[in-house]
Amino acid sequence: MLPPVMACLLAACGQQTPTDADVIKPALTVDVVRADQREWPRTIAASGMVQAWQEASIGAEVNGLKLTEVLVNVGDAVKRGQLLAQLSDETVRTELAAQRAMLNEAKAAFAQAADEARRVQALDGSGAISQQDVTRYATQARTAAARLASARARFDNETIRLRRTRVVAPDNGVISARSATMGAVVSIGSELFRLIRQNRLEWHAEVSGDLLPQVQTGQPVRVRRLDGSSVDGRVRRIAPTVNAATRNGLLFVDLPAATDAPSELKPGMYVSGYVLLGDASAMTLPETAIVPRDGYDYAMVIGSRNRVRQIKLTVGRRQDGRVEIVKGIGPDDDVVAVGAVFLTDGDLVRVSTSGTAGPATETPVPVEQAH
Repeated sequence: MLPPVMACLLAACGQQTPTDADVIKPALTVDVVRADQREWPRTIAASGMVQAWQEASIGAEVNGLKLTEVLVNVGDAVKRGQLLAQLSDETVRTELAAQRAMLNEAKAAFAQAADEARRVQALDGSGAISQQDVTRYATQARTAAARLASARARFDNETIRLRRTRVVAPDNGVISARSATMGAVVSIGSELFRLIRQNRLEWHAEVSGDLLPQVQTGQPVRVRRLDGSSVDGRVRRIAPTVNAATRNGLLFVDLPAATDAPSELKPGMYVSGYVLLGDASAMTLPETAIVPRDGYDYAMVIGSRNRVRQIKLTVGRRQDGRVEIVKGIGPDDDVVAVGAVFLTDGDLVRVSTSGTAGPATETPVPVEQAH
């Protein structure tokens, strides 16, 4: 029985003895969601530079001649054998004519010497000619043959020089650089053009060395373009070493030719993408149920008496607004679907009766203070 004074006070105030339920109000009304299993592709992230598969250097093969024509520019697609530039060929043609005359002279001299040697050889042993003369005529024939071979070699050399006054494409491709200038006098070995052979590109993709053993040649790769679209490629080769400074391994990925797509990849672009390793099961939650705090990811799980527990998560792949949960919760845990960022460990919540999945429809409100 209460003392008279206390009874009077309570009656005057119209209050009853306070309880825990009267003081603590739910922090939020929340919807809950449970993790579900989905088949997701396993991927390895990569990034690196787009390069030409092979870039051919096209240079001058003759010395001291002037460029009289330059027929292509950077970006032009060319075919194997197509004329790219023309060098002045007057002096070469003059020298070729002189060598042709010397060749004809050597042919005549050889024919005469060979005929005399045959006639002398026929008289050998008859006593009409000495052995010394037989040897001399045979030597003259061999000397004439050597001079003919030398003249033919000089003529062939000038023929090659004349052919090399035409600078032609060694393969199909696209001109990626041009240093040829009309009127310039070139020297042997000076580069005039660079050519992306067959217009083939490759991606030099760097991946973590720890993940490199999971990659095999022939696996598909998806490269993200700067406009948000993607290009599919394939791993052609895996570098045998890992960079000691970055601890990354290098993949050589074949890409479609640059002109095969409306939004082209260009050599020199730095892009990102991923290697597709195949599908694997994943336990997932909506991204809205994940709470990032202090560099870690958490989920707010509904515990006993509707109090939330903050559970640290290990997350994996992300896709279509969902996140793979590698470690932290199980498939039977009720997780706050939306608004978990407003909660702390131990908060009391009211679970919505509208459903156990999907975003909450009620706007979160601040925690009410006890009176």
